[in-house]
Amino acid sequence: MITELVHTRADLAAARKILPGRVAVVMTMGALHEGHRELIRVARANADHVLVTIFVNPLQFGPTEDFDKYPRTLESDLDVCVAEGVDVVFAPSRTEMYPDGTPAVTLEAGPLGTILEGASRPGHFNGMLTVVAKLFLLTRADLALFGEKDYQQLTLVKRMARDLEIPVEVRGVPTVREVDGLALSSRNRYLSPAEREAALALSRALRAGATQSDPASALSAATKILSSRTEVKVDYLALTDPSLGPAPATGPARLLVAARVGNTRLIDNVALELGTPA
Repeated sequence: MITELVHTRADLAAARKILPGRVAVVMTMGALHEGHRELIRVARANADHVLVTIFVNPLQFGPTEDFDKYPRTLESDLDVCVAEGVDVVFAPSRTEMYPDGTPAVTLEAGPLGTILEGASRPGHFNGMLTVVAKLFLLTRADLALFGEKDYQQLTLVKRMARDLEIPVEVRGVPTVREVDGLALSSRNRYLSPAEREAALALSRALRAGATQSDPASALSAATKILSSRTEVKVDYLALTDPSLGPAPATGPARLLVAARVGNTRLIDNVALELGTPA
């Protein structure tokens, strides 16, 4: 199979026109790793053709965030896409996506976009939803795959597609982890060996919380592990329902954490069942 690389909206439209059947899209900012490979594999298993988008979206970066140093590795990313049998890779420039500069009309994430990551990164989800909506329209995909590591992003994209009647199935894919439990992230490359070892506190804390059957115990177990590592500066640790609302006393829930290790900000989360003895 030949993977076609396109950079313009016109070339994407031409490539998309000749893809029959069910088309899946995996949206990325590049620096592809095993987690992205898993998204592509799930897409391939559930569609006739797979599109991958690679675009570092400036709208979702705050003024003090790492837009300029975010890894841009198109050549190796393309190798990944070829190896995984991707049909089309769309890698537009900033001016191709935003020909008039910062768009005058953007999407508003609403209240769900102001909590957790939204509280720490004001405007982030408005920028994310704006580019995702544009890419939905450009790719005209039937299925979109997003990783559960970015759980709030996944939740908001699902809600956007439902609220705005965008005809695409949005599906989450479980977080891919290293053998020691660290969630895969393009930002892991910024960690020194010592920082990487300290970062394991995030996944360990989540696992400890997930063994508990009541909300207070889940938060306490996770907090105990996080507080044992002074190198880990916790931004938030939150227990919610699966839609990111208030945590239930019983039933499905989500435990989410964000922390800074050195200069690198990491996020992770895990599903748990409250009211059921572990």
